[in-house]
Amino acid sequence: MAESEKFLPLEFQQFDDATKLERARSFYHWMRQRRSVRDFSSKPVPREVIEQAVLTAGSAPSGANMQPWHFCVVESAAVKKEIRLAAEAEEREFYQRRASEEWLDALAPLGTDAHKPFLETAPYLIVIFLKKFSEGGGGEQRKNYYTSESVGIATGMLLAALHNAGVATLTHTPSPMKFLGQILGRPSNERPYMIVVAGLPENGAQVPAISKKPLEEIAEFI
Repeated sequence: MAESEKFLPLEFQQFDDATKLERARSFYHWMRQRRSVRDFSSKPVPREVIEQAVLTAGSAPSGANMQPWHFCVVESAAVKKEIRLAAEAEEREFYQRRASEEWLDALAPLGTDAHKPFLETAPYLIVIFLKKFSEGGGGEQRKNYYTSESVGIATGMLLAALHNAGVATLTHTPSPMKFLGQILGRPSNERPYMIVVAGLPENGAQVPAISKKPLEEIAEFI
């Protein structure tokens, strides 16, 4: 293959400065409305919506384009219940024994505890796995690079895509999470990274009265 055939022309839409600013402001105001929801409705969400959001996540940049992620989309009520039972067992250990008082104090304003009904109620659990190694065409193992960074970017894009589609989300990270690989039958080269709970909020759902830091506290321009 000729060197020129290894590359394609870039498809990139440019805007004038006013349009850039308007789109940036609009996206910010939309995304700042995203909140972590813990009271989910069991009302279904079309699978095609979830598929498109996962495809968006899969378009994320990754180290050497190795795409070191796998998304298990759990719809089965039986599997969701199994995940909930295992997660709550770990969470009880966390709240009763593992977490420091400082950590528990930090969590207190959010009103969280070991009870995780959303893991059964929400129509989808998207379990994200990080792949330290991938299989080559001949079955050989190939090391993946910048895996945490790559999967973190993909997860952020998944959350944005779901919110953009009008789907509420919650990130959940019971610790340890090895049970997820066992329940979902994932290979040993993958480790659980995060559960993204996805669905619609229950009627009357409430969220903690918290705020985000202003620009001057999170960034500087040098």
